[in-house]
Amino acid sequence: MRLDVVTIFPEYLEPLNVSLVGKARARGQLNVHVHDLRSWTYDRHHTVDDTPYGGGPGMVMKTGPWGDALDSVLADGYETGSREPALIVPTPSGRPFTQELAVHLSERPWLIFTPARYEGIDRRVVDEYAARMPVYEVSIGDYVLAGGEAAVLVVTEAVARLLPGVLGNAESHRDDSFAPGAMAGLLEGPVYTKPPVWRDRGIPEVLLSGHHGKIARWRRDEALRRTTANRPDLIERCAPEAFDKKDREMLSVLGWEPDPAGEPYGRFWRRTDGVEE
Repeated sequence: MRLDVVTIFPEYLEPLNVSLVGKARARGQLNVHVHDLRSWTYDRHHTVDDTPYGGGPGMVMKTGPWGDALDSVLADGYETGSREPALIVPTPSGRPFTQELAVHLSERPWLIFTPARYEGIDRRVVDEYAARMPVYEVSIGDYVLAGGEAAVLVVTEAVARLLPGVLGNAESHRDDSFAPGAMAGLLEGPVYTKPPVWRDRGIPEVLLSGHHGKIARWRRDEALRRTTANRPDLIERCAPEAFDKKDREMLSVLGWEPDPAGEPYGRFWRRTDGVEE
């Protein structure tokens, strides 16, 4: 996979040299290029922004530097054999970045990131390149950052760890929170390691039982419990058929039952007289 990042703060992307992403780069699994947007400015002050049309506070990033930069990145990529680019635009106005989207992006051969600053990039830049390639406007949360570089790091790490060979154990991400399959829409439960007792705190006995079926059921129940406590909205969105008989029994204990009127739409509603809050 090839990754290109165009930014006015290249140093912000230094974490791409460490940990799993750095190792993937060293092994040649990721081909990462970080570009300084100011390299495509032609005035003495290397200006990349201007006042917004229509007035208002803040500044808007200009079309000229972005257009020249992206044209140059695309030309270089095509010359070196890259194919099927996709533009990733980090923005609080974008679609939520999810594990499902991370899986989708991990299957693409070339991602180009455009982390903005100030009030964002002139909209015409996004519209121009949307006519040439898929564009994903993504948000990593319902908050606003000073710039999109942190979002680039988040998306890159989420995507890179899904590439074949990046994780030491290829099955490591199967039971992650939100992972496609059994964990879709659920949070992973608590985990434990040695020693069996620490500061008078033990671990659940089932984990020492060696009974794989009981351990799997405990982990599933804990996932349901944690999701109910921290992200009840995920339970509400799950289709009823996503839960087996044992799941439904646990959900009932936790204060849930299917909404017959909402079942065709995959909705659950929460009982107010549930056993646990």
